[in-house]
Amino acid sequence: MGTVTIGVSIAVPEPHGSLLQEQRAGFGDPAASGIPTHVTLLPPTDVDDSELPAIEEHLTDVAAAGRPFLMRLSGTGTFRPLSPVVFVQVVDGAEACTWLQKQVRDASGPVARELAFPYHPHVTVAHGISDEAMDRAYEELSEYEAEWPCTGFALYEQGADGVWRKLREFAFGGAVVPPQAGAPTESDTTLPMR
Repeated sequence: MGTVTIGVSIAVPEPHGSLLQEQRAGFGDPAASGIPTHVTLLPPTDVDDSELPAIEEHLTDVAAAGRPFLMRLSGTGTFRPLSPVVFVQVVDGAEACTWLQKQVRDASGPVARELAFPYHPHVTVAHGISDEAMDRAYEELSEYEAEWPCTGFALYEQGADGVWRKLREFAFGGAVVPPQAGAPTESDTTLPMR
């Protein structure tokens, strides 16, 4: 038994994931090769490895209560000067991500925790590099656009080598789930019939 570092996130699918990961590496971010492109739902969290089955059960329940939604990325943003991060913005799907991360971190669950900063869904493209490189990332991806139907999320573990590896995927329970507090309604993600 020992401590492991886990995270929960929504993977950015191909070809977008690889493209943004290559861009991140190109800006000089040394962590790029070890971090799959993602939107965080639970930041790096240390847990006892004996807790993993309970965590997986909890995440299964969270996913069962969720449903697919449109995720759309557009343009860039930054957390500077508070935090040295440049990111691609989540412009559709932010409310659903916010609802999901609250469920993942729920006080009654096995990974209850407070966040250091208010939750803001995003896709990091530069972190902790020179200001010049951060400025370049901000400018070069300012017109970036991508969208896809988000159908679930995954649990990751960070290895001793610093690389994040997927442990398990969790698919949403279905296309229609009764609206819950803070969750988007069906009309938020469903196109009107024509």
